[in-house]
Amino acid sequence: MKQPQEAVPVARILPILALAALAFSLAQTSIVPAIGQLAVSLHTSTQSVSWTLTGYLVSAAVLTPVLGRLGDMFGKRRLLVVSLVLFAAGGAVAALGESLGLVVAGRVLMGAGGGIFPLCFGIIRDEFPAGRRPGAVGLVSATAGIGGGIGLLLGGLLVDHTSYKWIFWAGTAMALIAAAGAQLVLPESPVRTRGRVDVPGTVLLAIGVTVPLIAISKASDWGWGSGRTLGLIVGGLLVLVVFGLIEQRVKEPLVDMTVLARPPVLITNIATLLVGFSMFGIFLLVPQLAETPKASGYGFGVDATHAGLLMLPGSLMMIVFGPLSGALTRRYGGKLPLALGGLLTAAGLALLAAEHGSQAAVLGFTMVVFSGIGLAFAAMPNLIVDAVPAAQTGQATGVNALIRSVGSSLGTQIIASILAGSVTAASPLPTDNAYSVAFGVGAAGGLVAAIAAVIIPRASRHPVLSVPQEAGAVAQPGGPAPATDRAHPDSARSR
Repeated sequence: MKQPQEAVPVARILPILALAALAFSLAQTSIVPAIGQLAVSLHTSTQSVSWTLTGYLVSAAVLTPVLGRLGDMFGKRRLLVVSLVLFAAGGAVAALGESLGLVVAGRVLMGAGGGIFPLCFGIIRDEFPAGRRPGAVGLVSATAGIGGGIGLLLGGLLVDHTSYKWIFWAGTAMALIAAAGAQLVLPESPVRTRGRVDVPGTVLLAIGVTVPLIAISKASDWGWGSGRTLGLIVGGLLVLVVFGLIEQRVKEPLVDMTVLARPPVLITNIATLLVGFSMFGIFLLVPQLAETPKASGYGFGVDATHAGLLMLPGSLMMIVFGPLSGALTRRYGGKLPLALGGLLTAAGLALLAAEHGSQAAVLGFTMVVFSGIGLAFAAMPNLIVDAVPAAQTGQATGVNALIRSVGSSLGTQIIASILAGSVTAASPLPTDNAYSVAFGVGAAGGLVAAIAAVIIPRASRHPVLSVPQEAGAVAQPGGPAPATDRAHPDSARSR
């Protein structure tokens, strides 16, 4: 009889997952300081180059739940390696591309990295003992903000001293290292969901998500009240409604709508949307404020590298508050750190709305904001993981990551619209009051997220037999039996 493979110590698993998540999160923001250089190098406009951001965001939003679902079906390690290889290939295409079309195509391919987060969360659920799971999820979640802040600094350094191409090469190198580590070290999923790929559902989800996100990304140019903007948003939402209705009738859906409709999952996703909104608002506001000339009366007149340094201490706070969120989750449940995170995020942004006239104030209040985001981001996937069967972890956390992307897009575009609305023919720069309003809007998002966290009901625990009965999970030959919480603090996984 074939003996089960020896368990891989979790100390060897977590660094690989963190590196994979960091590669993706760095790519989200490191391109921002390079927009101007890209426009010059590719002989095009800044508006056209913005598709390097939009294409990446839309691709990640669509592919995140798809790859999460495929990981549930065919193995989370396998799909994690696939996601990382596609991400690396996209970085190489973007680095080598000499035209805007090729650079955008590379960024779209890099969007496959969106599957990294749900796949990492699924691997943590499969391989970590229950007592260590919240902290591990918290650390991986925190890399979303850590990487976002460091990405601005990294992008600024590379743009100021080398070329934008090295932004893409750096992401490619990190992804390939993480892919090799995943293939060589990570165990394959012991829990699988039998099924087929829901191609019609995938197409509908792609259309329903892509169309509104494109409209949102162009709203500052087209106008929020224009027929094109409203038509695309409404059209996309209608497609998503059709997607939801069809998924309820499909035997093997891409997304199990009954799981998403569970109150703990639904309300957590609402809070995720709002925190994502606030986080990317500050990613946009602080660098733009810092790089505004001093002649404006409020800007600091610094370069991209200096602007990134203002974000760095706040981003590093997430290294502390992500694991702290995991510890609070173990002791009190995920509601408390999510509510505290929303309140801290709101408080930091409200302080920035009231006072952003000095670099010390911006640096200090940004640290408060990111402390809150670290608490919240780590709590969200833990709440989702606790609320769904193990065999549906990938798709449920994938949808959660998609919603975070939507929130990020909303935050970026609404904040950009507030700033653009204050620009006049006499002054091409946004007004100081526009920054105050924008910070205040972000604070409101954090506050509503905290309120949503308070009303999240307690998730029911799933017994060991629930996975094969509900989701058709199967144990792989030579592997352990499927179970929602098969790992135990006293098991070999705790080594």
